Amino acid sequence: MVVSVKSRSADNSISRGFNTILAAQFFSSLADNALLFAAIALLKELNAPSWQTPVLQQFFVCAFIVLAPFVGAFSDALPKGQVMFISNSIKIVGCTAMLLGLHPLLAYGFVGIGAALYSPAKYGILTEYLPADKLVWANGWMEGLTVAAIISGAIFGGLLIGHRVEDLVVQSLGGLEFNGGIDTAPEFAIFVILGLYLTAAILNYYIPKLPIEHTLSKRTPGFLLADFWRTFLLLWKDPLGQVSLAVTSLFWGAGTSLRFIILAWSAAALQLDLEQATQLTAVVAVGLAIGSVVAAKAVPLAHAVKVLPLGIAMGFVVLAMIWVTDWRLAVLMLILIGTLAGSFLIPMNALLQHRGHQLMGSGHSIAVQNFNENLSILLMLGAYALMIKAGLSVNTIVIVFGLFVSITMGWLTKKHGHDQDR
Repeated sequence: MVVSVKSRSADNSISRGFNTILAAQFFSSLADNALLFAAIALLKELNAPSWQTPVLQQFFVCAFIVLAPFVGAFSDALPKGQVMFISNSIKIVGCTAMLLGLHPLLAYGFVGIGAALYSPAKYGILTEYLPADKLVWANGWMEGLTVAAIISGAIFGGLLIGHRVEDLVVQSLGGLEFNGGIDTAPEFAIFVILGLYLTAAILNYYIPKLPIEHTLSKRTPGFLLADFWRTFLLLWKDPLGQVSLAVTSLFWGAGTSLRFIILAWSAAALQLDLEQATQLTAVVAVGLAIGSVVAAKAVPLAHAVKVLPLGIAMGFVVLAMIWVTDWRLAVLMLILIGTLAGSFLIPMNALLQHRGHQLMGSGHSIAVQNFNENLSILLMLGAYALMIKAGLSVNTIVIVFGLFVSITMGWLTKKHGHDQDR
């Protein structure tokens, strides 16, 4: 009976700690996504050139690539909860700087630094806090809440920068006394989002403190660069690390490109305006959440590579978009695409974290993962831009995109489909 009580108490403690981790991630990601829309609105208010709008995301992503050799070592050098607290504090500084008048590009780029530091810790803490047989389940929750934050951030950010908020809240209050007064919707939105970052930081403070498992003998820039290159090669040479890294990189590059493709395709095939097309992109995220839940319940870590054929199917479903002309069928198809994507992403994420934790430390492996995923985003968006510049039709781009995903996933399935059975 004593053992049972102790075991139950330990389980409750783990549950509380895990819930705190999830809550902190949700509020931090919610703020990141809402801030993007607030920054876009602020650029318009400043009459900034239109090209600066997509550059916002590039400023945010660049930190993940440039800092990749260093954030893993930083994440592994301190307790993960402390790293997450520091990272959110950097986001708070960036958000405050935007409110105080720093150019949105620079301020959002500074927030990206905090996000780059945050990412290895938020995933790395799962491998340190939970047993291996809980990783797929935990990743399902983490990714599901992240997707929920993406959807909620778009909705919440859109509401905050709308005229209704400006009329009913800002003008009714006569502006808030802060840096000369907050009297526009974008400024009020940033002020509210700052509260979300503060909430996340408070939750970070209460994350259970875990012992440091991997430390570096040196921390000079040269050593960290060499160490990053070593871990980069180590993970790519490991069969399970290679397939999981390739799949997650493909997913994020393809997923980001698909968001832009849907905007163009929905206008051409469904005659939707930009606002409706933007809402349609959120449907994929709904499917991703469904796939995350299904994978968390149905796919054990030991069978992670068995889900690779789902990526082939996803590519073919994307191809079928060229025959869709009804928005209701489009919604069902995009949910299916998201569900298939979530069903193979979650097991691959868990496998990558597990192998990385075994080989080099979770922080290091996730830093390598972030580097590859964000590089994939830049390259695939570049390819998409080149196809647009070359004058290819939307349907042709959809075909190229779908075939690329299916062929790549087919090759990975053939090469690695039985790796965990060996």
